[in-house]
Amino acid sequence: MGKILSEFKEFAMKGNVVDMAVGVIIGGAFGKIVSSLVNDVIMPVVGIATGGLDFKEHKLILKAAVMNGEEVVTPEVAMTYGIFIQNIVDFLIIAFCIFMAIKFMNRFKKKVEEAPAAPAEPTKEEVLLTEIRDLLKQQADKK
Repeated sequence: MGKILSEFKEFAMKGNVVDMAVGVIIGGAFGKIVSSLVNDVIMPVVGIATGGLDFKEHKLILKAAVMNGEEVVTPEVAMTYGIFIQNIVDFLIIAFCIFMAIKFMNRFKKKVEEAPAAPAEPTKEEVLLTEIRDLLKQQADKK
């Protein structure tokens, strides 16, 4: 049991897992922002453009509700395609925002990569080979 716990601790403390957790949390918050943008800003404009239609209310009733006066005996069965349309709009907006964010990050990454790299320090082997070459050259010059 101790080995499993230590393996889990090692797994959980890796940078990728922590980064993924942060991404999931930020993604959830970002999803709420995009949903609000779609529901509160975009869909009302689309509703006005389509003559005041509210996509949330669009549905295809497959079986009407059975009523007994004011009491609902059996609720209606309906396909709520309006909510589906709204979810498609949500997805398209989220996909576009992620595309733009990745495009921005790639452009920034290219600028960082374009910066000239500092000359690398010679390795020990290169230093030794240079010294050997110089010694051989000196010996050849003496002859």
